[in-house]
Amino acid sequence: MKIAITGCDGFVGKRLVRRLTDSGLTVIRIDLNYGLDITDFNQLEGIEPFDILIHLAARSFVPDSYRDPRNFYRVNVSGTLNVLELCRKFKAKMIFTSSYVYGIPRYLPIDEKHPLEALNPYAQSKVMGEELCQAYHRDFNLNVIVLRPFNIYGPGQNKNFLIPTILRQAKTGKIVLKDPKPKRDMVFIDDHIEAYIKAINYNFAGFDVFNIGSGQSYSVREIAETAAEILSQAIEIEFSGEQRKTEIPETLADIKKIRTVLGWKPAFSLREGLQKILAEENSK
Repeated sequence: MKIAITGCDGFVGKRLVRRLTDSGLTVIRIDLNYGLDITDFNQLEGIEPFDILIHLAARSFVPDSYRDPRNFYRVNVSGTLNVLELCRKFKAKMIFTSSYVYGIPRYLPIDEKHPLEALNPYAQSKVMGEELCQAYHRDFNLNVIVLRPFNIYGPGQNKNFLIPTILRQAKTGKIVLKDPKPKRDMVFIDDHIEAYIKAINYNFAGFDVFNIGSGQSYSVREIAETAAEILSQAIEIEFSGEQRKTEIPETLADIKKIRTVLGWKPAFSLREGLQKILAEENSK
């Protein structure tokens, strides 16, 4: 089986490539660092045929989507259209990564039937990407699985995201954050990777959507306090009280569907995930 991965050199991509190659699978790498830009279809036409494409390449840091919306739509929407065309060309299955598409929850936990409501340019670009996937399934019988991870964290994540920020500051003895109240469903990257493995091995025809989460929600304060406990040192924690634009008060994934259909379940608690990040950092 040949598996193409866009964004193969990114936070999730690097770990997924390692996991797949260790399993003996052939991986076709599609990434800017390999001279392949998904927004330029001409650069993609020379790619060899594959059986499954996992679409990870995206602009994803929400604050940047307000500063540079045009580039977010160019990469996340036009780029998705191009890789869908590539899948159509090879009659390959597509696994699309989406997130932040539910908006402010109307109920908890959030299942896959929850209405979609984009609250920022990044989320809007992902909703549009999902709509393109649905259209290609409807119009061209393309088989598509949409995976909707909640908040992924792990070694190698962009330093601007919440958990890298907390761990970096904790080592200085003082954590300074904005709002302590927002609660997030945090899923460790190794659990996230295993969900892709399950999706790859799923004998599937059609269009389907699965949440990926831990099924537990933690406040920003709880995450900071857990990090301080793990480091076993006196850490001062301060909050400015400032709220982000269109802040979502809480997310909590309903993961019954992915448990039942794909047989996936999370293996790492928040504490275990944080401990693994620190262990990997200390081993370097």
